[in-house]
Amino acid sequence: MQTTFPRLLLDHATRRPDAPAMREKEYGIWQTTSWSGMAQLVEAIACGLHQAGLTRGEHLVVIGANRPRLYATMLAAQSLGAIPVPLYQDAVANECVFPINNAEVRFAVVEDQEQVDKMLEIQPQCPQLAHIFYDDPRGLRKYDQPGLGGLEELVGAGQAFAKAHPGFFREEVEKAQPGDVAAMFFTSGTTGNPKGVVHTHSTLIDRAAVGARFDKLTEKDEVLAYLPPAWIGQNIFSYAQWLVAGYVVNCPESGATVTIDLKEVGPTYYFAPPRVFEGLLTTVMIRMEDAGALKRKMFHAFMDVARRVGPARMDGKSVGFMDNLKYALGNLFVYGPLRNSLGMSRVRVAYTAGEAIGPDLFSFYRSIGINLKQLYGSTETAVFVCLQPDHEARADTVGVPCEGVEIKLSETGEILVKSPGLLKEYYKNPKATEEVLTADGWYHTSDAGFIDASGHLKIIDRVKDVGRIKGGSNDGAMFAPKYVENKLKFFSQIKEVVAYGDQREKVCVMVNIDFEAVGNWAERRNLPYAGYTDLAQKPEVYELIKECVEKVNADLSRDTLLAGSQISRFLVLHKELDADDGELTRTNKVRRGFIAEKYSVLVDALYGGKAEQYIETQVKFEDGRTGSVSATLKISDAKTFAPVKAAA
Repeated sequence: MQTTFPRLLLDHATRRPDAPAMREKEYGIWQTTSWSGMAQLVEAIACGLHQAGLTRGEHLVVIGANRPRLYATMLAAQSLGAIPVPLYQDAVANECVFPINNAEVRFAVVEDQEQVDKMLEIQPQCPQLAHIFYDDPRGLRKYDQPGLGGLEELVGAGQAFAKAHPGFFREEVEKAQPGDVAAMFFTSGTTGNPKGVVHTHSTLIDRAAVGARFDKLTEKDEVLAYLPPAWIGQNIFSYAQWLVAGYVVNCPESGATVTIDLKEVGPTYYFAPPRVFEGLLTTVMIRMEDAGALKRKMFHAFMDVARRVGPARMDGKSVGFMDNLKYALGNLFVYGPLRNSLGMSRVRVAYTAGEAIGPDLFSFYRSIGINLKQLYGSTETAVFVCLQPDHEARADTVGVPCEGVEIKLSETGEILVKSPGLLKEYYKNPKATEEVLTADGWYHTSDAGFIDASGHLKIIDRVKDVGRIKGGSNDGAMFAPKYVENKLKFFSQIKEVVAYGDQREKVCVMVNIDFEAVGNWAERRNLPYAGYTDLAQKPEVYELIKECVEKVNADLSRDTLLAGSQISRFLVLHKELDADDGELTRTNKVRRGFIAEKYSVLVDALYGGKAEQYIETQVKFEDGRTGSVSATLKISDAKTFAPVKAAA
């Protein structure tokens, strides 16, 4: 599909001017913007930005939640040949300094007062940042800094310019070519400064179109845009595919209302990382435990039927008359109301990606009639590398290579990808570009994996993280930390895990409990606690986590490759790992090296055989203040199992 994003917009506005393009919930009421309305808004913002001095090839930063005007701003920038750079709205001010200076950004369009304050705070470090426009004026009435203005005024000025120069906007749109740069996305920066991933109209639109064809997406579909627009996954689902397929994008009122808005919208196409699916299921199970005895009995009885026959039904297999009848009754009394409660009663296709999803969690959603599948991709590949066909969805693979993609494995087991969706380059970083892109067009993913007998891709871990146990009875055994971490995170009581073991004689882990799930578990057992730190160190909680660890060890013992990765010792951390404290990236990936350094006293205690260790940690609160959390952490041993030899 050789076109550009602004041309796709104008095509929809011409063919179906009155059809809804986006909806935004404001003050509890859904407001609709039609395709013609969106085109007019984009034209006004583009003309306003042109008057303000934005030039072709220049970068413009966009920071905020999913809002029609911010999406329109990205389209407006692309209409002028400028390059939108979305940044994470929950990033602290200092995290914005490098991207803004690296891309020499003069223009920022932000959502509200919180983002304006960030931009003003870093302006002394980013002297070229001369223009800041905001969408929501609340709290900004008395701000009078030079270069600061409302998007409303910019739109007004743009409308006046468009009226005086009626052909300007269309002429600018026609100048763009599919091979021109369309957007830049900064990586999460797990090791050093983030890198700017440069994508063209062609790469993003090609992958969006492939995904749309694969799942037969049409203008009749609906999505809920609630994840950060700075993440390329959200950008593909609610921007690139929105413009390719022409479906309706719904923007929730706020992060706090997503669950309610999900039920109101009833999307047909849905995406969430495993963490969101885990959270939804945890909420359901907590509510079910609090329900009456009859409801609980009926729920568990029908869920047994669903687990037994639901996935097979979803895969189009025959399950027999009686099982079909029982499932139909379950659908009437349990599965249908449950899908409705989750806001997924109309979901036709649901995807998860980013991290591995637990087999039980994956099967749960498919068993109740939700077509949950996995995909594989990254910022550099414009997301779509592998997709799972409807009747071939499995928890242990990420699907088959999608249209236009070639995959091969290097001698080290690294996955190499060739695709029309590959990045053009890392911005101002030719050395990093050369490291990931070969001369003949293969991209180094840094992931280790293999293609199984059915043609599906399996991911083991990051290549650099796959290590070896050194010494002890497992000397030389493979250690894949992410694989171990994900197996533990499959339990609803565990939110985050950090595993160590490379070049050591055993594997040890640090665990974050899921405060909501474990808190509910404690309350049902009349176990009092005074907050996260207190609950995390309860002996009963350690026993609960120990059970999870030993179940994982038993499972690992049956894995020929990873039997040596069983966990010998663990502790439960006194605080939740947090991106604001530098422990997670903005996409919630564990910064294992940073954590090892920050909590070196705990790592030493785990490997030194200690039974407990005192630690005091500085934390950053949401309002910017700092404080400290201290505790004496217990350290527990876990049972490991002899490797199970495969049958001859």
